[in-house]
Amino acid sequence: MTTIDRRGFGRLAGLGAAGSLVGAAPAAPAAASATPVLPAAPARGPAAPSWSTCLDVARDLLLVGEDGSDLKLSYLRVLIDTGLPRARRPKKVLIIGAGISGLVAATLLKRAGHQVTVIEANGNRVGGRIKTFQTGFADPAQYAEAGAMRVPDFHPLTLALIDKLGIQRRPFYNVDVRPGSAPSGPVPPVVYTSRRGRVWRSGPGRGEFVTPRRLNHTWIHVNGILQRRDEYAADPRRINASFGLKDRRTTADILDQALDPVRDHFSVVRGGKRADKPLPELIKGWARVLHEFDGYSMRRFLTERAHLSEAAIDAIGTVENLTSRLPLAFMHTFLTRSLVNPSATYWEMAGGSRLLPYRLQADLRQEIRMDRRAVRISTSAGGVRVETVTEKGSDESSSAPQARAETFQADVAIITIPFPALRHVEIAPALSYPKRRAIIELHYDSATKVLLEFRKRWWEFEEEDWKRELGARYRPGPVTHVTGGGSVADNANRFTYYPSHRVPGSEGGVVLASYVWADDASRWDSMDDRERYGYALRGLQEVHGDRVAEFYTGHGQTQSWLRNRYAFGEAAVFLPGQMTEIHPAIAVPEGPLHFAGEHTSLKHAWIEGSLESAVRAALEVNG
Repeated sequence: MTTIDRRGFGRLAGLGAAGSLVGAAPAAPAAASATPVLPAAPARGPAAPSWSTCLDVARDLLLVGEDGSDLKLSYLRVLIDTGLPRARRPKKVLIIGAGISGLVAATLLKRAGHQVTVIEANGNRVGGRIKTFQTGFADPAQYAEAGAMRVPDFHPLTLALIDKLGIQRRPFYNVDVRPGSAPSGPVPPVVYTSRRGRVWRSGPGRGEFVTPRRLNHTWIHVNGILQRRDEYAADPRRINASFGLKDRRTTADILDQALDPVRDHFSVVRGGKRADKPLPELIKGWARVLHEFDGYSMRRFLTERAHLSEAAIDAIGTVENLTSRLPLAFMHTFLTRSLVNPSATYWEMAGGSRLLPYRLQADLRQEIRMDRRAVRISTSAGGVRVETVTEKGSDESSSAPQARAETFQADVAIITIPFPALRHVEIAPALSYPKRRAIIELHYDSATKVLLEFRKRWWEFEEEDWKRELGARYRPGPVTHVTGGGSVADNANRFTYYPSHRVPGSEGGVVLASYVWADDASRWDSMDDRERYGYALRGLQEVHGDRVAEFYTGHGQTQSWLRNRYAFGEAAVFLPGQMTEIHPAIAVPEGPLHFAGEHTSLKHAWIEGSLESAVRAALEVNG
């Protein structure tokens, strides 16, 4: 008896990999030549995605139009330079969700002459998963990020929008620097070079910008061993041996070398650095990667294709903080490690990331309706009708009495809310099967942060500072002596980040004591908020010594994005196969309904993905 999986059944029914009607798929390209590390994949039968689907997703990943146009360049011109063309026939547009994608789409469409209304379920704030804690600390000057906290220099839409809105940006030290050091030179303009070599700049350069030298002095604490990152990079044998791994390479090198044969599909090594192949080969190369590996989890790839030992996988999972995402899609981790340049400069917004949505909100005060949760969406030849109710019962919701129900009508709507939230909205008539399947099945990952406030910046101390501050209570312990950067541990805290900058007028600071995802977040999510602080402090003490508790103020903040009633998770993170099965249907309009949000892009969890989707949806509506 022949077994037919879900994809195979879709093909027999005349459906493509994403459930859309397609013709016969052309034959897949010949497999890349086998290598000792990555042998050619066996034929995957009916489970393999169609070649046309792989090409479409590759173009979407690279933001290349079917005619070869650079969509990122087009989006920069619309968002930053010119806006949308003025509408000849203005529409009534309803935007569901006041996260960053909803606010940007609303701004563009309003300026193009459309009548815009934004409805937001949260009664107290806009911004979605861009959220800054401004209260709850002993020092009222302190703040910390519950959500988005850094922007890499290869995200030009986000950086250019920050600059356009007049928000001060400064380096976020993803790798630690020496305390007291500072960058030199003016903040550089945003520069983007298109696939065909055209250069877009947000403004003229005003001199060289130089960031402080990276130290790599933060900690790795695993299997009872405490070692600085630079020491591990120089000689990995001690930590590797604690996993039973006899390898002189770091875990980062082991992982990158396992991934290099996949990268060879779309890039070449020149002068020790990787460079993309010419555009046609680049698209086909990424399509080959999708065709061959989209059905893999990260663990399956490392085991079956890279042939790594269990010890190597355990070490990589722990030191590279991948353990909890090993069962998830190979493509998620591969994209992160292949598209993120380790030498990139990261930025943060002075005063908090919340400034980004609130600068946009300032021009939309008459258009935004807070405390309006959508419960039913109806479409017809006449447009869209959305029924809403007052939201109650959450720490982030208004308890002020308002009308129990309110209905909004428009010509078109842009839906920006996460799919787990949309699943609880009645939609009539029903959406297409591919869209409904995407709403039902798209995986969202959990992520939890626990932030602790300290009255002194002990992570910047030298030993003499500890002696002076503690006096008779002084006991020797690990001296971190860094600004910025992060440490990794195999305790429940997993990842710890130190602040990149002082808050003016404050002697203390807020440490992101624990930043965890997926299964690593599950235990934290089961705790009450206050309960998390004691466990997070204990985790810090395991790495930095008991003496750090001397400066703990007893205050903190914590965010579980899975438990958040509006987010339902940190971001969309694909399961194996979902990039080719589900993604092609996610952003496709359905009648008068359009879709935006990070989950509709292929930059999940990044502001950049939300902005790409916002401009795309605004262009669709504007026509």
